[in-house]
Amino acid sequence: MLFLAIFAVIAASAIADPETQSYSYSPPVGSGSGSSFSIIGEGRITAVRMWESFIGIQFCYGFTWSSVVGHRSGQLQEMELSDDEAIIQISGKASHYVQSVVIVTSKGRHLEAGQPSGTSFNIYPSHKDAELVFISGTNHGAMTSIAAHWSRVDTSATDTEH
Repeated sequence: MLFLAIFAVIAASAIADPETQSYSYSPPVGSGSGSSFSIIGEGRITAVRMWESFIGIQFCYGFTWSSVVGHRSGQLQEMELSDDEAIIQISGKASHYVQSVVIVTSKGRHLEAGQPSGTSFNIYPSHKDAELVFISGTNHGAMTSIAAHWSRVDTSATDTEH
């Protein structure tokens, strides 16, 4: 329910002024079976964690870590973002499950986890200066689909110093 409320607010603000429209949505990739999830937080994404076998993913918003989607399995991979860095692309491979994910930042850094098998996907924002604000999808033990929600983020009022 929270997901729908936040989605509605972001979408409404993007539609209100076409000159400053900044929200875009990358439709889900993967089979889509299982239960719905979203990883959402307040402010900007400041870090991401994935587990080597790509059974779990987690975002940090400011100083607060989200719940893990999936399971913590395999070696932890973690990347902290600098104050002027954002996630601008997610790529990977999917079949029934999302098999691998590569997260790319505006500074060209990347974090990857999983096994590269299945059909390739590459998702990114439609608007200049937009960044990943949250992901949604489906989960059945492991992630079965992933969708990305992109927008410009006002960083003037946030303190993300680690």
